[in-house]
Amino acid sequence: MSRDLEVQMDTSAYLRAVVEQTSTFAAWVDGRDAVAPVPTCPKWTLADLVDHVGGTQRMVAMLVGGRMTEPSRAFAGYVPAPTDSSQWRAWLSDGAAEAKRAFASVADDTPVWDPSGGTAGVPFWSRRLFGEACVHRADAAAALGMRYELAPELAVAATEDWLDTMTSRGYWENKPGFADAMRGSGQTLHFHATDAPGEWLARREADMIVLERTHAEADVVVRGPAAELLLVLSRRRSLNAASTLEVQGDRALFDHWIEHMDWVTDG
Repeated sequence: MSRDLEVQMDTSAYLRAVVEQTSTFAAWVDGRDAVAPVPTCPKWTLADLVDHVGGTQRMVAMLVGGRMTEPSRAFAGYVPAPTDSSQWRAWLSDGAAEAKRAFASVADDTPVWDPSGGTAGVPFWSRRLFGEACVHRADAAAALGMRYELAPELAVAATEDWLDTMTSRGYWENKPGFADAMRGSGQTLHFHATDAPGEWLARREADMIVLERTHAEADVVVRGPAAELLLVLSRRRSLNAASTLEVQGDRALFDHWIEHMDWVTDG
């Protein structure tokens, strides 16, 4: 992945994007039917989706702003969404602004709980909120029949968040079923965005998934526009519906990967 992209998407850039993505999401859901189903998160209604997005942003704001190295108090302080959908737009916008202020009050090396197993909680959560906002806006688009668009550079950054989180040591250790399914003996998958700099090589090992940012030969290669790649990898669009993606090599290996990347309603 290009260093230029990494420099652009620092903590403050992620939070600016969180505010922007949430603003669009909030405008879409404003006053809509609270019990409308969300087809990309089959157990959720639109109210559940709104509650998750806004509640998570407030929870992370509490975690980061409070410099918490243990998350229980932030979890306990989860704020549910209003039941009246006409209040959702203001509630969501306020939550995103609250998160932005919380991150502005800390440095990247401020000690904050990092569920990935790393030690950089502030950068982790800034990127995670950004990835959440991008992917859950796709959920809202699916629920409401809206057209989903995302700039290629942002889609690459959101794909990086998805892949890095899903292959993290913390996720592997806390999802034993996932770990069992994804153990391997060196099988490789290469994901390649074609409209912005972004390439990843995932290698399935016995005790972890190794993720590299590189171009390389692989058992299966999936390439295409970054936004479509993000939607397929995050299970927001089926591969059969992604006409602009090209798959070369072991399709069954990719199908297995997607089948077990099931972090849909808890991500």
